Amino acid sequence: MPSIRSYFFEKGIKLSVKRALKKGLSNRAMEEQRQMLDTVARKLGKLPKNCKVEKLQIEGLYAEWISSENAVEDKVILYLHGGGYAFCSATTHRPLAASIGKAAGVKVLFPEYRLAPEHPFPAAVDDAVNVYQWLLRQGYQPSNIIFAGDSAGGGLSVAAALVLRDQNEPLPRALVCLSPWVDLTSSGESYRKNNDVDPYLTLPGVKDAARMYAGKENPLDHPLISPVFADLTGLPPLYIQAGNHEILQSDAELLAHQARKAGVKVSLKVWDGMWHVWQISGPRLPEAKKAIREMGDYIKKVFNS
Repeated sequence: MPSIRSYFFEKGIKLSVKRALKKGLSNRAMEEQRQMLDTVARKLGKLPKNCKVEKLQIEGLYAEWISSENAVEDKVILYLHGGGYAFCSATTHRPLAASIGKAAGVKVLFPEYRLAPEHPFPAAVDDAVNVYQWLLRQGYQPSNIIFAGDSAGGGLSVAAALVLRDQNEPLPRALVCLSPWVDLTSSGESYRKNNDVDPYLTLPGVKDAARMYAGKENPLDHPLISPVFADLTGLPPLYIQAGNHEILQSDAELLAHQARKAGVKVSLKVWDGMWHVWQISGPRLPEAKKAIREMGDYIKKVFNS
């Protein structure tokens, strides 16, 4: 049963989104919208205690190493942030990535991949693959790397793994997906069923973001744009969290179904009363703390098995 705090959290999110829409946020220039999101994130998001950030450049991309005092040196989470492939950054998602890394006791590599519409598909996929290959060149073993991501970053994690598989390259140990956006055709039942309860996402907004990322020439059911339409055979184990108040619930469930059908080991948990990427709420929300703790336990188990 969802906590009382989650009830008020969700109400607050809905109110904040309504206020932003009334102020015309969606009508502002893309760069201005991104800056506003970063500004809000700086005020609300805080790194967990005893975490540090080291800035670097990878293949022309800004990136960060995020680590805590208990992090082992030879194991890495490659974290790919959400934001509809068009928004967000290390500023918005650093606390979430750091919390997962700290719970798992490993380092996190956080790259800022190129964003649409300036850089539509396949730019983000190319960047994710290149950063993984950079890690391999640094001496990290594939079995000591896990891809993790939320929303678009969850879909990007799966797409990057598919590219690596098709190139006959060594795959990461596992894929961890939070509310993954993996069906850009919006075909799932939850897009209609949860449209009125999802505090963040709307069907029109998701459709606009999908077309912006795919570009004019690529179909939305392209297997690297919407990985639920791909052959998932040979992928590493999948760990998926989603909420039953989000319109992307069907994405998570269809991804799990398709992966199991292809022989991939899958762990899926749909959380009652939770919304899109509730884990980003961090220590202020009991369900976020529990979800991150469970992710950390899973990652420890996978790395130690």
